[in-house]
Amino acid sequence: MSLDTQQAPAPLTDDELRSLDAHWRAANYLAVGQIYLMDNPLLTEPLRPEHVKPRLLGHWGTSPGLNLVHPHLNRLIKSRDLDALCVWGPGHGGPAVLANSWLEGSYTETYPDVTRDAAGMARLFRQFSFPGGVPSHVAPETPGSIHEGGELGYALSHAYGAALDNPGLLVACVIGDGEAETGPLAASWHSNKFLDPVHDGAVLPILHLNGYKIANPTVLARLPEAELDDLLRGYGHDPLHVTGDEPAAVHRALAAALDTAVDRITAIRRAAREDGVTERPRWPMIVLRTPKGWTGPAEVDGLPVEGTWRAHQVPLAAVRDNPEHLRQLEAWLRSYRPEELFDPHGAPRPDVLACVPAGSRRLGATPYANGGLLLRELPLPPLEKYAVEVDKPGATLHEPTRVLGALLQDVMAATADRRDFRLVGPDETASNRLEAVYAASGKAWQGRTLEVDEHLDRHGRVMEILSEHTCQGWLEGYLLTGRHGLFSCYEAFVHIVDSMVNQHIKWLRTTRRLPWRAPIASLNYLLTSHVWRQDHNGFSHQDPGFVDHVLNKSPEAVRVYFPPDANTLLSVADHALRSRDYVNVIVAGKQPCFDWLSLEDAKVHCARGASVWEWAGTEDGGREPDVVLACAGDVPTQEVLAAAQLLRRHLPELAVRVVNVVDIARLMPAEEHPHGMSDFEYDGLFTTDKPVIFAYHGYPWLIHRLAYRRTGHRHLHVRGYKEIGTTTTPFDMVVSNDLDRYRLVMDVIDRVPGLAVRAAAVRQRMEDVRLRHHSWIRAHGKDLPEVADWSWES
Repeated sequence: MSLDTQQAPAPLTDDELRSLDAHWRAANYLAVGQIYLMDNPLLTEPLRPEHVKPRLLGHWGTSPGLNLVHPHLNRLIKSRDLDALCVWGPGHGGPAVLANSWLEGSYTETYPDVTRDAAGMARLFRQFSFPGGVPSHVAPETPGSIHEGGELGYALSHAYGAALDNPGLLVACVIGDGEAETGPLAASWHSNKFLDPVHDGAVLPILHLNGYKIANPTVLARLPEAELDDLLRGYGHDPLHVTGDEPAAVHRALAAALDTAVDRITAIRRAAREDGVTERPRWPMIVLRTPKGWTGPAEVDGLPVEGTWRAHQVPLAAVRDNPEHLRQLEAWLRSYRPEELFDPHGAPRPDVLACVPAGSRRLGATPYANGGLLLRELPLPPLEKYAVEVDKPGATLHEPTRVLGALLQDVMAATADRRDFRLVGPDETASNRLEAVYAASGKAWQGRTLEVDEHLDRHGRVMEILSEHTCQGWLEGYLLTGRHGLFSCYEAFVHIVDSMVNQHIKWLRTTRRLPWRAPIASLNYLLTSHVWRQDHNGFSHQDPGFVDHVLNKSPEAVRVYFPPDANTLLSVADHALRSRDYVNVIVAGKQPCFDWLSLEDAKVHCARGASVWEWAGTEDGGREPDVVLACAGDVPTQEVLAAAQLLRRHLPELAVRVVNVVDIARLMPAEEHPHGMSDFEYDGLFTTDKPVIFAYHGYPWLIHRLAYRRTGHRHLHVRGYKEIGTTTTPFDMVVSNDLDRYRLVMDVIDRVPGLAVRAAAVRQRMEDVRLRHHSWIRAHGKDLPEVADWSWES
């Protein structure tokens, strides 16, 4: 039933209070048990050292707060029959989320061997942070989760991503006060300026302030309430404060706050959907203040613990060796009165579960946290409509990303009714030549508009904010809940999300091993405004290293493509948008680029990943090449073809093979990457004993690392970006980094046996051009005419 059609229930009854408190105590008991116990789960006998795990791992401090929020959200869902999802920002509080999933039954449905009885409880306890078990953080293995415990700072952007285009969904987001100090979280508060109350779901932030991080107080917890309230109102929220350490009072206050928040959300959405109100609303949120490690040991070894940073992880650290610690642990566990919470067989008593909703309404069973179950095929049109005509290689030029923009426009139009495709980027959609999409959807914007503004749209699905973190978080949340998207970014600045893509790749790798997790749409990056055409912005905008970072990660989950022209970009993008469970990185230029391949040739080339361009080389009659000129990337491809043309002119007897690599993982052995070549394939393409001069888009050592085990590696010489850049001309960028055509010809002469003497004059001419270039650009401010006006001639 839709969120905006519900009526507020009566205030919390005594029966509901009793049930919520029982559920909370049961979850706390289970959380402590997971951290400490490997046997005797129901304390049917006095606790002994051998019942305790030899290594104590986990985070207790945040768990009581998460255990409090979970049953209260379930009560809200049940009473109002809501579709809901919760993003657990303090994901290191894994014991809490696991405990609640086990209590509500979603854990046992996912993992039938962890039954809801004493045996299953023992297995739940033992597997936690134990060899062969489950992680201590909320992780892909956790039912109901879309946010991993290591993703500190991304919870709120994930929550907004989940809410986009899910008009009936309530997304609660618990934000830890340590997490609230991070830059990504600080920026993501502004997501409420992009949330469309007509077509999107609602996000309910719950800022949980328990006062401390690992060893220090937290900034927001130490602010006076009035100052904190001003800050949150400044972000555009209407805060509801819940503070206390007396359980009954906190239960009643939190239930009232949640009911009030949903009532306000209901009113906001009704005003937008039925009354046509367009003013940006002030969305409610909750500030929950409870003690860190609440209900745990008040004091250990004479030092205060509950309500301090000492409660963060394991309050009693020497239970096996210290009898007093063992005694305190048993007293702590028994303080929850487990005999009232579980029957003699270990099953939760009915009163504990009275507020738990049924079926997929449970937080651990919501399909929105297993987005592949909701995913539909993206309606991608035939590429022929967008392909550029290529009668012969290098005769025409197009801006590849502009060509792609026409395809994305039609994808956006085809998903207008179903609303399951988004384009995100940090204020660069038009800069990256993708502005054709505005004809199908404007830019999401709920703020004030002025006459000079263009393409702003309250219902738009192009998302722009000058925070790469927030863009990444939005898109991850969107994909994880069953939709499709593309992230367009300047190549140098995508590094800002290095740690975020790390976590997403880890998530994908883990979910591939979980049969109950359905595949989701891939996370697709389009990196443009790249290193070789940032000559105008200079050194600060020149960094091609994101590819190196990604290729360090799980080979089964990462794909990297360097389409050399418009048609290959179309083919690669089509493949990436259709794919599942990958991180696809596409590096493509936005400046005019020669068209080398027809669409059909581009499709074949992309399917191969790397292939010989026979028309560009000078092999004939089955003769083996004297040298291989290889390339990956649009500018390196142009320089290699220009070098091949120079070799044809000056050394016509030389047999030159030109190899273009579009899928960089093809260079890896098949044993190390699913796209890797066998040694037989690689040797056939690159030879085992001939010089290979490889012009690569990025840092040259990556190619060496990928190919170091190949037979011919000692003959491989790579040119690429050497971290030399400035504001200069386009060709001077390649000259400065020794990637230019003249340097490549010199490399051939230096490495093909016998050419050093025979072609000395040719080499000298190449060097002379480089020297003339140096003087020319300083005198004229532009590249040499033979470079600026160059075109391919076979």
